[in-house]
Amino acid sequence: MPRPAAQSASLYFDYPRYPVAPSPGASDVAEVVVVGAGPVGLCTALLLARHGVPSVVLDPKTSVSDGSRAICIARHSLEILQQAGVADTFTAKALPWTHGTSFHRGRPVYRLAMPHGPDERFHPMYNLQQQYIEAFLVDAARAEPLIELRFGHRVAGLRNTCDGVDLDVECAAGRYALSAAQAVAADGARSRVREALGVALHGAAYEARYVIVDVRLRSDHPTERRAFFDSAANPGATILVHRQPDDIWRIDYQLGDDEDEHTALDEATIRARIAPILDMLGERGEWALEWWSLYKAYTLCLDDYRVGNVFFAGDAAHLVPIFGVRGLNSGFADAADIAWKLAYVRRGHAAPALLDSYSPERRGATLDIFEQAGRSTRFMSPPSRGYRLLRDAALTLAPHHAPARGLLDPRQSQPYTYAGSPLTTPAAAGAPLPVPGAALFNSRLDDGSFLLDRLGTGFTLLYFSGAALTADAALDELVATAHARGIPLDIRCVGGPEARGTRVIADRDGRLATRHAAIPGSALLVRPDRHVCAAWARFAPRTALAALLRATARRAA
Repeated sequence: MPRPAAQSASLYFDYPRYPVAPSPGASDVAEVVVVGAGPVGLCTALLLARHGVPSVVLDPKTSVSDGSRAICIARHSLEILQQAGVADTFTAKALPWTHGTSFHRGRPVYRLAMPHGPDERFHPMYNLQQQYIEAFLVDAARAEPLIELRFGHRVAGLRNTCDGVDLDVECAAGRYALSAAQAVAADGARSRVREALGVALHGAAYEARYVIVDVRLRSDHPTERRAFFDSAANPGATILVHRQPDDIWRIDYQLGDDEDEHTALDEATIRARIAPILDMLGERGEWALEWWSLYKAYTLCLDDYRVGNVFFAGDAAHLVPIFGVRGLNSGFADAADIAWKLAYVRRGHAAPALLDSYSPERRGATLDIFEQAGRSTRFMSPPSRGYRLLRDAALTLAPHHAPARGLLDPRQSQPYTYAGSPLTTPAAAGAPLPVPGAALFNSRLDDGSFLLDRLGTGFTLLYFSGAALTADAALDELVATAHARGIPLDIRCVGGPEARGTRVIADRDGRLATRHAAIPGSALLVRPDRHVCAAWARFAPRTALAALLRATARRAA
């Protein structure tokens, strides 16, 4: 329930106005239709274009979403945005952070420190308002010839057919029919596609309610996550504080059980609540309200993220609590997963059965988030007296007892490991890291670049060759066999001081091999979305080919 204010009233952001796309006529045909020009939909379209697949993106809006909304972007999401070609634009504006502090009744009780070192390209987390996120992605999509953006076009109806999807679309010029082979529904929590197909989210709702407020304030406080439990500014409840670009501060404060939502969203009420919070923070400067909304925590998802030829992503597929900043980040992971699979099926690189793996992989990730974020939600907003007693005991003990501090860890967003995926080949003992199903490490290389900079758009076999390329002929054999079967595959050899060649990644001091627990002859097979799907202590072309066929749903390994 955001404030009823015009977007032009923003204190810092000039909302773009995108022209309403003209009607294509009575009917139109697209290869893939993406419904929703939010972050997840736009990221999906950009990743499809990276694989050479055109798409039409539909959205009834003619601007970006109002308010800061989702603001925390995790490291793995930046790696996905790098693949979409927009990471540098994001990092130039966003505020990186690695730490957070939790306070109990005014005193610090826990210091969060997310791992970060010189071998990482991206920080663990960045803060950036959703208006910028969407605007940057729209700019990239408008510059991409394979993406057609249709702002001002609303899906009025949708149905599956035996070989595709038929949509009824409304725009200012009237209604038209749009047909596609597949559709990605990324149209948010109130998804019209979900409604049209008669499917619903299932799960649980938490009783806690938060007012989220953006305040413009000049402050020298560093970028970090601050959490206040039972503070003087909100007794018996919780406050979260984040810094954003342009001197905008996000303040989330929990409402009491007896507070009325409509009264809580009144501007005078919000000003009266924000003033003591800023006083508690030691902020004495002038401040101004920018935007506010009401938030409730849910753990809801679809029973299946695929309905015929329609694939659900982001909030259209799942609603997760904000604690641990998993909502938008899980949506970006949805986009990365479905984009390469649609592209590979569309281009004949994989069997149609590859698309069946999308729901078990991404719904499995959602259920894992429910478990992690559910614990965080119950800690942030205890649902019963028993939970509150446990939470308060942990806060009291945390400064002096290390075991209690683990309960305060917000368990920030991490990439999900597809260990149980039908595309993943289990590893034998002694195989290098990461384990099959996990995301590839984006390690710094000898020349200052990073591992993901050296990978293409297809599958990659990362072969740890040691001092010399002893398996050169076997690698060439595997590439030739894969290409004969229509599967894009590149080889990257991690070599020692004497290794040479265009496909060699130099590892003169062995740091890359050490991080991957690899020995000469070890190998990792990496999917187009940069998740490892197989790992071997000793590479052999036959087993590598079997894993590649499994990862493209050509046959079981």
